[in-house]
Amino acid sequence: MNYTSFNTHEEFFVDMQRCIGCKACEMACAECETNGQDSMIHVNYVDRASTTQTTVQVCMHCDDPVCANVCPADAISKDEFGIVHTANTERCIGCSNCVEACPFGVPKKIEEYDMMMKCTMCYDRTSVGKKPMCATVCPSGALFYGTKEEITEMRPNSSPVNTFVFGKEIVNTKVNIMMPKGSTELIIF
Repeated sequence: MNYTSFNTHEEFFVDMQRCIGCKACEMACAECETNGQDSMIHVNYVDRASTTQTTVQVCMHCDDPVCANVCPADAISKDEFGIVHTANTERCIGCSNCVEACPFGVPKKIEEYDMMMKCTMCYDRTSVGKKPMCATVCPSGALFYGTKEEITEMRPNSSPVNTFVFGKEIVNTKVNIMMPKGSTELIIF
């Protein structure tokens, strides 16, 4: 397959405030034949007993992916486009190091296959100029795949954030989380 048509200007944006919990993204992801009919994106309730607020959990495609760094079998790889791929079936030993190490809690060990699986940003689609399945079906626009210019025009009161701080660790990601403008400032102590 020729991956030269991958558009490096398009990025993935998640706006948690717009998620309505419909799970259309999960259904679309599960329909992708490369996932074995398992969804690699997850919609979670913040506190189901007191609110209907949901969050979307998708692989953040870290610049320096800790999931790949802790894999003793070198089953997880990041390509030249910044996509962190799901574990190579021939190499994954099912140890779950990646599951434990991810600061975003993304990789899942699929017991049926005894291996880790996670979002690959629909690489089979994005590498040939198409949008990820989840972003094409999201009715509220909580998931968007496009340019920073497009998202800035669509959401003038929000800013994309792709730098996250976990204690003393700073994690940069390919995926952007939309935050209300001015609500975040990177403060390093």
